[in-house]
Order: sequence, then structure tokens, then C-alpha cells
Amino acid sequence: MATNLEIDENLIKEALDLGSHPTKDGVVEEALREYVQRRKQLKILELFDTIEYEDDYDYKQQRRSR
Repeated sequence: MATNLEIDENLIKEALDLGSHPTKDGVVEEALREYVQRRKQLKILELFDTIEYEDDYDYKQQRRSR
């Protein structure tokens, strides 16, 4: 899909220098992949402390019963 974006040329140049992508398209695609991955990680982190466990739960007991 062709999309026209105005992106800071200095930022693109720095990304090209740091990364292994030879084109601007490659840099933008990689940046989007990293953005999506990071957002997914943040959603997972939000789940911490939202799951309640029973105080007397014995995970070792579950292993022994198999």
C-alpha cells in the first residue's frame, strides 16, 4: 500500500545509519514492527497484578498428580 508520509529527514538518516536496512521503506517497516511488538508487551504487562491466585495453591501438588 503506497502511503505518503512526512518524516523528519534527520530521524530517518539516523535510523538508516543505526539499522541494517538500506532503504527508508525498510526502516519505516521495522520501526512499525517494533512499535507493534512493544505495544503488545505493554498490554501483557498490564495484566500483572490483575490475576488473583489462591493463597494455598500448591503448584508442586499439580505436578505430582500427573
